[in-house]
Amino acid sequence: MRDVTSASRPAALGRRAPTREPVAGLPTPFAEAVLDLVERIPPGRVMAYGDVAAALGSGGARAVGTVMARFGSGVPWHRVLRADGSPPAGHEAEALRRHRREGTPLTASDTRVDIAVARWWPESS
Repeated sequence: MRDVTSASRPAALGRRAPTREPVAGLPTPFAEAVLDLVERIPPGRVMAYGDVAAALGSGGARAVGTVMARFGSGVPWHRVLRADGSPPAGHEAEALRRHRREGTPLTASDTRVDIAVARWWPESS
């Protein structure tokens, strides 16, 4: 379950803002869809930023990256990678530590995920 703190909710009478207008600090419907999908990636498996966008049928790799940077701390963020299997910039050491703990297949260099082996795709509903 994601944690969207009360500090990021609109204060006006405790009501949630209308969904048609994004509110600063709150995830948009696209961001919610990204986070919901990332929560479903099983341990030891990964998706590239572009894979997430393709699975959702909207956005692109950069849009997914923006969502993950702003709201991804409450989901298994380390399971979303660059297309070459590289962990998120600035978080390489922690991401690789988590991948090793989960048994995610890594390349021979031990610095990237073997994305060809570890890639996951959600099943069609």
